[in-house]
Amino acid sequence: MSEREIDRQLVERARAGDKRAFELLVEKYWRRLTRLLARMVRDPDEVEDIAQETFIKAYRALPQFRGDAAFYTWLYRIGVNTAKNYLAARGKAMQTVSDQALPDEDEGVEERLAVQDISTPESELLSKQVAMAVNEAVEALPEELRTAITLREIEGLSYEEIANLMGCPIGTVRSRIFRAREAIAAKLRPILGTSQEKRW
Repeated sequence: MSEREIDRQLVERARAGDKRAFELLVEKYWRRLTRLLARMVRDPDEVEDIAQETFIKAYRALPQFRGDAAFYTWLYRIGVNTAKNYLAARGKAMQTVSDQALPDEDEGVEERLAVQDISTPESELLSKQVAMAVNEAVEALPEELRTAITLREIEGLSYEEIANLMGCPIGTVRSRIFRAREAIAAKLRPILGTSQEKRW
């Protein structure tokens, strides 16, 4: 049975009043959701609040879940919208985390760009400079580009899932991710000494 089918069964049980079924969905997706939200909001307490609010909204909206998208895609859409509303109500702009290390299991842009040999002080310094430049570049991106690249590189979602989540065509997602990568590459060129033709 696929993950999507398991989630659909848990949703059906939760709709029928099985609270434990929804608890299982919370346990399954809490960490992934908070990782996503932490890329948009700096304050860990706010991340917790937004995650809790997201699950409350998801629970109340279970009758509207049609299963066209995977449960976690539907949940992330609620989470992103909740974060936007939460921060707008407080007069804050969405921002990426630039002063915290990625969790070990993340295989995002920083890891892909990190220097392979980190045994020397020079290579460790370069690795830190690359990570800082990537974070600064991501932070400076417009919201739709930042969200697209975060969902792709940090969360590992497919283009189709991102399109579903962001409510736009796959071509738009590809364009946003391309533009985000180009902006990151431009920031990295002086550090890595790469030419205009090479991305990194």
